[in-house]
Amino acid sequence: MPGVSEAVTDARKAVDRLYGHRVLRRKSPEVSARSALRGARASAALEGVDVPLDAIPEITDPVVQGALRVSAEVGRLGATWRAAPRQVLARLHTLAASGLLTGEGGGAGDLGRPRATAGAPDPLGLGAAPGPQETVARVDGLVELVTASSKAPALVLAAIVHAELAVLRPFGTADGVVARAAERLTLVEFGLDPKSLVAVEVGHLELGPAYGEGLRSYLSGTPEGVATWVRHCASAVTLGVREATAICEAMQRG
Repeated sequence: MPGVSEAVTDARKAVDRLYGHRVLRRKSPEVSARSALRGARASAALEGVDVPLDAIPEITDPVVQGALRVSAEVGRLGATWRAAPRQVLARLHTLAASGLLTGEGGGAGDLGRPRATAGAPDPLGLGAAPGPQETVARVDGLVELVTASSKAPALVLAAIVHAELAVLRPFGTADGVVARAAERLTLVEFGLDPKSLVAVEVGHLELGPAYGEGLRSYLSGTPEGVATWVRHCASAVTLGVREATAICEAMQRG
């Protein structure tokens, strides 16, 4: 795919430089926690609820709270992700959508369950979501991708995981939060960012309209369209590295 190899290499180098930061010798768990908080805030913003980072502890909005719950759980789901991705996706949706379904005609019984209807919210202007049967078939393919052996770079796998979940909208609620969490999980479990330091969600937010444009390019199904999306994800990782580096620098200054 055009430009993908170079973009992946550049992102990999950026992650390697981050992992050489001296702060991480003792405080990588704290950096990871701060990255997760920033990632949750960015993921909620991409869902339309943009709040200041320092205000998050006081925010009761269900989208923000769902993103925070997902962020806190990601670190405990890594070992299960490659073995039972369906289970992880159901758990992520349960955490992300709790408090959202009642007002939309759903209920707690729909948490973690694939949507049974054709309609799904379209906050990014991607067009109509595939019907339930096509969605199930494509989720099956995604499960095979995650559980099978692959020589593809972790960043490419993560980009495909993210895009498929974002365009399929398999649950019909909070799918964007689930998609971005699955991307981070893939980056961690397939070895690009094993300590979950990179705030990739922040990168997607900082890239602005390019996020939705990249997903629409992916939907075209052409090599150029898919490459556009993967390059976007590489840029998001690089920006996420910058955010994590800023966290390290702030901690170093005390």
